[in-house]
Amino acid sequence: MSGGATGGATGGATGGATGGATSGPAVPPGVHTAVHMTVDDAVGNRSPVVDDGVPPTAAQRRSAGPGPLVRHCGPLPLLAVGLLCALGAFAVERWWQAAGALAVQLLCLPLVAAGARALVLRSLPLLVAAVSVGWSTVLAGDSPDPLATALTASLRLLVLVLPGTVLLGWVDPAEAGDHLAQRLRLPGRVVVAVVAALGQLGTLTASWEQIAAARRVRGSGPGRGPVSRVRWSASTAFGLLVDAVRRAGRTAVAMDARGFASDGALRRSWALPAPWRRADTVLLLVGTAVAAVPLLLRLLVP
Repeated sequence: MSGGATGGATGGATGGATGGATSGPAVPPGVHTAVHMTVDDAVGNRSPVVDDGVPPTAAQRRSAGPGPLVRHCGPLPLLAVGLLCALGAFAVERWWQAAGALAVQLLCLPLVAAGARALVLRSLPLLVAAVSVGWSTVLAGDSPDPLATALTASLRLLVLVLPGTVLLGWVDPAEAGDHLAQRLRLPGRVVVAVVAALGQLGTLTASWEQIAAARRVRGSGPGRGPVSRVRWSASTAFGLLVDAVRRAGRTAVAMDARGFASDGALRRSWALPAPWRRADTVLLLVGTAVAAVPLLLRLLVP
């Protein structure tokens, strides 16, 4: 990766400078934005033409688009706040403590939620899990007050998982890998392997659709009965597993070719920076305060 970043930057800068000074044609975009200026423009002190061929990063797309203030934050404070809120939920002992912590989290949702539809889609499985936990506690619990115990368990689950569920929607795997490697100094080989694995998850749905369409074209579509559909889904899942193994093999060979099979002694370079902004500090402070609400309620109101 070091050679790719260095070679791309050097080749893009050299090609842009040479082509612009000679005849001024468009230069293929490199790692950095290339500036083209002809000789006549340089003599006449005209403004250069900036090549916008470099695609924006995930942070630039997120910051430029509409959304709450959290879109300006990096992945590290998002992950840290989700982890802190999960740890703070273990301080909940009574239902009113969980209710107070959940009320504070709900008040902060307009600052972190991407939209009402996305919030509902992300929270629906969590609500189902909370109801099932409370129901099972009522049926199988042996406490003297089963309703209060079930309510405490359900609300504790919401306090535990809701912040991470909402905040993880803003985390980009590639950007998170850059920040984990540059900010936390994690091994580059491990970080890139995890990022590559997370990137492959997004292709599973497309791979399933392609395998299913190919099987239907060959006349191996599902029948109308439930047994036939289960068999067809199982065989399609096996084909998806084979395709995933092949993708993993190609990814391993590609990483080996780029030097990630070494012992990690090399100092690697990264194409994109990992800045820490003021919004990251604000989010971390606010998230720490929200995560400490259950503990404060437990200490102040015994």
